[in-house]
Amino acid sequence: MSASAPTTPTASALSLHDARPFFEKALAYGVQHGLLSAAKLDAICTEAPKGMVQIARYFGNENLRPDLEQARLRIVNLVSLYLLESCGGELHLAAQSLRDHSLLSRSKGGSEMLKNLIAMPQNTHFAMHDREGFTEAQIPQLAKWSLQSHAQYQAELAVRQPIGQLIDAALWLAARFDLQADDLEEAGTDAEAVIRTGLLLHTLAPKAQQWPDTVAFEALIATLRKKTGPITLPLPAQFPAELREVVERVRASVLADLPRLRDPSQNLRILLRSPAFNGHYFWLEDPLAEIEHYHHSLDDEAHGHHQEVPPSSGSKTWQRVTQGQQDEHALLTLFLYLSVGAPKRYVPADKTLLTEKAAVALLRSIHQRGLHPEQALDFIRSHAPVLHQGTYCALWQSFVEESRRTLCGDHHGQRQEALALLRRECHIVG
Repeated sequence: MSASAPTTPTASALSLHDARPFFEKALAYGVQHGLLSAAKLDAICTEAPKGMVQIARYFGNENLRPDLEQARLRIVNLVSLYLLESCGGELHLAAQSLRDHSLLSRSKGGSEMLKNLIAMPQNTHFAMHDREGFTEAQIPQLAKWSLQSHAQYQAELAVRQPIGQLIDAALWLAARFDLQADDLEEAGTDAEAVIRTGLLLHTLAPKAQQWPDTVAFEALIATLRKKTGPITLPLPAQFPAELREVVERVRASVLADLPRLRDPSQNLRILLRSPAFNGHYFWLEDPLAEIEHYHHSLDDEAHGHHQEVPPSSGSKTWQRVTQGQQDEHALLTLFLYLSVGAPKRYVPADKTLLTEKAAVALLRSIHQRGLHPEQALDFIRSHAPVLHQGTYCALWQSFVEESRRTLCGDHHGQRQEALALLRRECHIVG
């Protein structure tokens, strides 16, 4: 006993300090335990140089010795990464994997792991997330990661995976209201804001069919303020089980917000734009919805009385929606919105400009629902400065007379001509 006792810690120490790549350990284990035949070893020896040349060519030049040396390190590391991840560090399973599959397939598996890692988002803000997957522009990153350890890979994965899950959770909640990643990117929001609003929406308006705009979100909080007792913020029953854990932190932040959101003494608009709440929730910026809400409030309050004539600067609604713009292109853009209305997911907060995507969506709306210029005329007469109402009405009517046929055309050539007309007459950005 006494003679054999000292050998145990020594053997353990040697095992702990075995610095060989995992691929080499698995290879040696496979030979030692008869899992890898001589024919298989010959196949690995034949494949390895081919793989090295391919890797050297991908990252540099296969004719340069330094690139080939780097390629040798890379193929060993890529195979090690794949075996460690897929076999959980079990040498027996890793040796079986080498036996049953080609060396190049294990190397490719490690490369795909790293490409997937690099393509994962690093930020939950949709405008900062490249959804194209791995691209050639990221090859330098792959070159760096192909020489990193499995521990470094796992550490980076632990950072990026929850970010990706938050984005997936936000997309799942938004998709129920026909909002896609492009819409969220254009809106400039982040995953947490979408999730917070989605939790409130499911709790307070479970039968809602549309994502809330400014007015609807304020109505949602008004509903919240009428409720008594605790609010639990459940997720929809169909919500993916694998994403529930990552949403818990976001749910906790909404619960922390509830006391101030429910406080009737807090002015909601001021509160939501305060530093503590700004960007915390996501609603569709839609001044047109505010206009509609304004008209409804007038109907409720007027009871047959005539509406007041707007002041010389126009009504508050005019000032808010035009944002002080007097340029003809900007005003024509607004009037066109008022006469058609693009799907909300394409509409920017500023209705005096069109994005390219919103312009295409707006033309599609014209083809589907027609052009209704009287809606813009009603708005001008109700809200524009009295001094300029005649000018604005004439501007709009002239535009409609000259452009209606082009805007309403439905075949491909007319659609392109209509888009060119909008670029020329309206305020298009991007």
